[in-house]
Amino acid sequence: QVQLAESGGGLVQPGGSLRLSCAASGSIFSSNDMGWYRQAPGKQRELVATISSRSNIVYADSVRGRFTISRDNAKNTVYLQMNSLKPEDTAVYYCNRNNPYNVFWSWGQGTQVTVSL
Repeated sequence: QVQLAESGGGLVQPGGSLRLSCAASGSIFSSNDMGWYRQAPGKQRELVATISSRSNIVYADSVRGRFTISRDNAKNTVYLQMNSLKPEDTAVYYCNRNNPYNVFWSWGQGTQVTVSL
């Protein structure tokens, strides 16, 4: 079973930046498409960015042009660079595999991102 550990969240002012990291255990990371997800209080989990095993990338409309997803298969790590942050980006951010069947590994603890003055 793959274990996921997200880090890099924090409190930032609007317009600021953060870089999230997600470290995955196990040797199957590189063969999987990965995604960053977020969940705000009272809202459903939202997929914000995906990167395939071949590094094809898709962004949600809400973050396109501001967020950048990347991966380092040698380190079993996926990153999310977040720029021009807005209060509506406030959420707990998670990473997990991305697939059309919505079959996930066990969720990590997530990392809290709060965008506020």
